Amino acid sequence: MINNDISNAKNPDLRNALAALRRASLMARKTAIQTGTNIVVIRDGKMIRISADELRRQEENSLSGT
Repeated sequence: MINNDISNAKNPDLRNALAALRRASLMARKTAIQTGTNIVVIRDGKMIRISADELRRQEENSLSGT
Protein backbone atom coordinates (compact mmCIF):
# COMPACT_ATOMS: atom_id res chain seq x y z
CA MET A 1 0.00 0.00 0.00
CA ILE A 2 1.30 3.44 -0.89
CA ASN A 3 0.99 6.01 1.88
CA ASN A 4 -0.21 9.11 -0.01
CA ASP A 5 -1.57 12.29 1.49
CA ILE A 6 -5.37 12.01 1.59
CA SER A 7 -5.69 15.64 0.54
CA ASN A 8 -4.48 14.51 -2.92
CA ALA A 9 -7.21 11.88 -3.34
CA LYS A 10 -9.28 12.01 -6.52
CA ASN A 11 -12.49 11.39 -4.60
CA PRO A 12 -13.76 14.65 -3.04
CA ASP A 13 -15.33 12.74 -0.14
CA LEU A 14 -11.92 11.35 0.78
CA ARG A 15 -10.31 14.78 0.50
CA ASN A 16 -12.85 16.18 2.96
CA ALA A 17 -12.87 13.20 5.36
CA LEU A 18 -10.10 14.46 7.64
CA ALA A 19 -11.82 17.81 8.19
CA ALA A 20 -15.10 16.02 8.91
CA LEU A 21 -13.38 13.77 11.46
CA ARG A 22 -11.86 16.78 13.17
CA ARG A 23 -15.26 18.49 13.37
CA ALA A 24 -16.81 15.31 14.78
CA SER A 25 -14.03 15.09 17.38
CA LEU A 26 -14.65 18.66 18.51
CA MET A 27 -18.40 18.05 18.74
CA ALA A 28 -17.84 14.86 20.77
CA ARG A 29 -15.61 16.78 23.19
CA LYS A 30 -18.15 19.59 23.55
CA THR A 31 -20.94 17.08 24.17
CA ALA A 32 -18.85 15.26 26.78
CA ILE A 33 -18.15 18.55 28.58
CA GLN A 34 -21.84 19.53 28.51
CA THR A 35 -23.01 16.16 29.80
CA GLY A 36 -20.15 15.54 32.24
CA THR A 37 -19.17 12.27 30.58
CA ASN A 38 -15.87 10.73 29.53
CA ILE A 39 -14.65 10.22 26.01
CA VAL A 40 -12.50 7.29 24.95
CA VAL A 41 -9.53 7.73 22.63
CA ILE A 42 -6.72 5.50 21.43
CA ARG A 43 -3.21 6.79 22.10
CA ASP A 44 -0.15 4.73 21.28
CA GLY A 45 -2.40 1.71 20.82
CA LYS A 46 -3.94 2.03 24.29
CA MET A 47 -7.53 2.90 25.14
CA ILE A 48 -7.67 6.00 27.36
CA ARG A 49 -10.67 7.61 29.03
CA ILE A 50 -10.61 11.39 29.30
CA SER A 51 -12.92 12.95 31.87
CA ALA A 52 -15.08 15.99 31.23
CA ASP A 53 -12.95 17.90 33.77
CA GLU A 54 -9.78 17.10 31.83
CA LEU A 55 -11.50 18.12 28.58
CA ARG A 56 -12.46 21.45 30.19
CA ARG A 57 -8.83 22.00 31.26
CA GLN A 58 -7.59 21.17 27.76
CA GLU A 59 -10.11 23.57 26.24
CA GLU A 60 -9.15 26.36 28.66
CA ASN A 61 -5.45 25.79 27.90
CA SER A 62 -6.02 25.88 24.16
CA LEU A 63 -8.01 29.11 24.46
CA SER A 64 -5.36 30.75 26.65
CA GLY A 65 -2.59 29.67 24.26
CA THR A 66 -0.69 27.42 26.65
